Amino acid sequence: MTYHPFYIIHQNMNKVISFTDCEVLLWSSSKGWHRDTLPIYFDTEKIIHIGLGYAGPLHKNYSLKGLTLLPGLIDSQVHFREPGFTHKEDLETGTKAAALGGITTIFEMPNTQPATTTVELLNDKYERAKNRSHVNYAFYSGGAKGFEDEISNLEADKRSPGLKIFLGSSFGPMLVDDDITLSQILSKSQRRVTVHCEDEAILNQNKLKLGSHPSVTEHPHWRSPESCLLATQKLVHLAKKLNKKVHVLHVTTREEVDFLKKHQDTATFEVLPQHLTFYAPDCYLNLGTLVQQNPPIRELHHQISLWEAINSGLVKTLGSDHAPHTLDEKKKPYPLSPSGMPGVQTLVPILLNHVANGKLTLERFVELMTLGVVNTFGLLNKGLIQKNFHSDFTCVDLKKSHTLLNEKMASKCGWTPFHGMTVQGYVHQTWIHGTCIMQEGEIISPPLGQSVLFN
Repeated sequence: MTYHPFYIIHQNMNKVISFTDCEVLLWSSSKGWHRDTLPIYFDTEKIIHIGLGYAGPLHKNYSLKGLTLLPGLIDSQVHFREPGFTHKEDLETGTKAAALGGITTIFEMPNTQPATTTVELLNDKYERAKNRSHVNYAFYSGGAKGFEDEISNLEADKRSPGLKIFLGSSFGPMLVDDDITLSQILSKSQRRVTVHCEDEAILNQNKLKLGSHPSVTEHPHWRSPESCLLATQKLVHLAKKLNKKVHVLHVTTREEVDFLKKHQDTATFEVLPQHLTFYAPDCYLNLGTLVQQNPPIRELHHQISLWEAINSGLVKTLGSDHAPHTLDEKKKPYPLSPSGMPGVQTLVPILLNHVANGKLTLERFVELMTLGVVNTFGLLNKGLIQKNFHSDFTCVDLKKSHTLLNEKMASKCGWTPFHGMTVQGYVHQTWIHGTCIMQEGEIISPPLGQSVLFN
C-alpha cells in the first residue's frame, strides 16, 4: 500500500517533533483548564517538553497557526459490532470513523455475538484489533447471568475499562433483569461497573400498550422515564449497600439527574450528544426511526435538565453510543426497527457546534472527553497535554463551518442522523503515538492503534 506523503514525513522513529503557533488547551492542578500558546515537543511515545527552553534535537516543527490543539479525545461508549454483526460495522471501519471524527481512543461495548463474557472472548477482541484499528482501543467485558464466576478474571485484564451490564433489553444477548444476578455481579466486582439503566418489567408492561400499529413517536413512552429512574434507583441503592461504584450510561431524564445529584459518592454518569441536540416529538416527526435509540430521545424539558447537569459539573463523561444499523434495518416498521444510530464520527463536530453556539465551553467539552474519562475509569497516561503523557492530539479549527453528509461517513452503515446539518467546528487533524493519522477528512496512515491500560 502507498501511504500519504504527510504520513511518511511523520514516521519520525522516536525523533522529537514540535507544534508551534497554535492555541493549546492545558490542564494543571493549580490553574485547571487554561489556554496558552506554548510550543509542544513530543515523539512517538510521549510528550517530551512543554514551553520554551527545550534544548534537545528536533526533527521537525509544524506551525498550526489558527488552529486549537486539544488532548486526544476519548469516546468511552461505542459498539463496533465485531464479532457477529459485521454487516453493520467492524473494528476497521468503526475506528476509521473515529479517526475522521477526531477521536484518538475508543472503549468498545461487549454486546456482540458472542457477547464478551469470558477471558477467551475478551482476548479474541484484542487479537482482532491488532493491526486493524486506526485509533487506540479498550474493550469492556460483559456481566451476564451464568458468567458471574468469570468476573474476577475479566477485571484482572488492565487493558479493559471493566464490566458493562444491561438492566433493560436492548441490542444483543446480555440482559440482567433480576435482582439476584445484579447483586452477585456487583458483589464480585472490584472495579466501577458501567450500566445501561432501564427496568425490564416496566418495558414489557409498556410494550403491551403500544397497539397493533404503533408510531415511533411512542418510543419515549414505551421506554419511559419511569423505567429509567426505577432501574437507576435500584442500581445505586444496591451499589451503596455493597459499597461499590457504578457509572450510569446515557442518562436521559430530569428525574434521573435529580436523583444522581444526591448520590455522587456512588454513581457517575454519562450524557450523549444526540440527547443534547434532538428532542421529541420533533425529531421523530422529521427523522422517524433514524433517531430511535435506547434510552430514547425525549422532550425538551428533559434536554434542558441534561444541559444544566453538563454545565454544573454533575456529568462526568460524554460518549457517542455509536450503534450502527443498516438503512434497510432502520426502515422496518416500528417497533421491529432496531434502536441505535452511528455517532463516533460526528460526536466532536456536534459538540464543537454547541461550543460555537454558547451552550458549552470548550474547556468543559474537553474535560468530559478526557479528564472525566480518566478519573472515572482510571485510564493511564492519556487525556492531557502534559509531560510524559502519550502523544495523542486532536487538532481543531473552531471557526470553520462544514456540512455533515451521509457520503462522508466511514461507518459501514453509510448514514448519519445529522445529515445536512451545518456545524461550526472542524476536526483538522488526529494524532496518535506522535503520528498524524488523519488530515482534513482523509485517513493518511495505516492502522496504528494500540490497546490502552487502566489503573
